[in-house]
Amino acid sequence: MSRPRWLFLCGKNLRRSPTAAAIYANDPRVDVRSAGVSPQSRRIVTERDLDWATLLVVMERKHAARLRDRFPRRPLPTVVSLDIEDAYELMDEELIERIRQGCELLLEG
Repeated sequence: MSRPRWLFLCGKNLRRSPTAAAIYANDPRVDVRSAGVSPQSRRIVTERDLDWATLLVVMERKHAARLRDRFPRRPLPTVVSLDIEDAYELMDEELIERIRQGCELLLEG
């Protein structure tokens, strides 16, 4: 059975989504990537990312809205928001804890 493929998304792919991808990079339960929804993203989300993903994990609901605006005619995989505001630095301990809290619930259920 193939593993779920999660695409972590935040605004500019600078702190939150790269942190999430780093946390789960070596987790045998899931394959992960990260990208941003802003045109100024370090790595902007592409059609290929969406084709690859079985679940989109956004940090805020507005990221899902931006994704739908950017790809208006494209069906998207299931989207889940972790509701984590842009208030953390890369690999911040509290950010890691909040990401784990949300993602472990997804992996369990």
